[in-house]
Amino acid sequence: MVRPTFRFAPSPNGLLHLGHARSALLNEALAHACGGRFLLRIEDIDPARCRPEFEAAISDDLAWLGLDWERPVRRQSEHFADYQAALDHLDGLGLVYPSFESRADIRRVVAGRRDWPSDPDGAPLFPFPREAMSAVERAARRAAGEPHALRLDMARAQAQAVKKAGPLGWQEVAETGGPAQRIVADPLAWGDVVLARKDVPTAYHLAVVVDDALQGVTHVVRGADLKAATSVHLVLQVLLDLPPPLYTHHALLLDEQGRKLSKSIGSQSLAALRAQGWTPAEVRGHALGPHAAGTKGFSLVHE
Repeated sequence: MVRPTFRFAPSPNGLLHLGHARSALLNEALAHACGGRFLLRIEDIDPARCRPEFEAAISDDLAWLGLDWERPVRRQSEHFADYQAALDHLDGLGLVYPSFESRADIRRVVAGRRDWPSDPDGAPLFPFPREAMSAVERAARRAAGEPHALRLDMARAQAQAVKKAGPLGWQEVAETGGPAQRIVADPLAWGDVVLARKDVPTAYHLAVVVDDALQGVTHVVRGADLKAATSVHLVLQVLLDLPPPLYTHHALLLDEQGRKLSKSIGSQSLAALRAQGWTPAEVRGHALGPHAAGTKGFSLVHE
């Protein structure tokens, strides 16, 4: 029998806040409740923002909260070859193409277009269809060394995934427990997502599904803001023949203005709370709220 495996996967691009604590504590509690594994993964593929001191602070904060995790810790920056192998597989299926457009190019095209669709995160869908440039021109520009990202042709990817696995959907378990429910996937809502950035040989969507599979993660417990992205991850899992985990997307903690806690808006860090005299028990209580003791009834199997 496969041992239940949970993970907490922060990026070392800032200090952890209460929202991170919530996710880490839920994962550790669920792993402990079912005799499973709890992993820490460092998602450090962004060299411009990720720093060693932030990674050290992550370990320090989690240890202060009383969490323990398996070693060694997986760092994404040490596993680019794994992501390249996945990219090569998708490329072999005819689903990957180089994209030379900049963010400024995208903004220029969609500027003033109130009817232009956005992805679930609110960013405008990529407005340059694959067919707008010939494969010959793309290959020539790539061979010339022009900076480019690698994008997934989502329409073709979804069609191949459906042909392979049937209607797309994933198994979702509520934060409060109960049996898993099937959620219908909508990958087209994301458009042609980036699989490898211009400056990094991978991107979040690709790296996370490869990591989860290689680490044997059976349960992904993460914030509700990532629920919609599961549609992209499911397509990649099907195409790469990776086992899909069970998912739980937990409620987010909000600040006084109703915004989700975030590094980008300067939400108060765990380190700052510690400096103010907060105890680990107080952080646990604020982070988990009504679910401080709640793992009873959590589904551990696919329905």
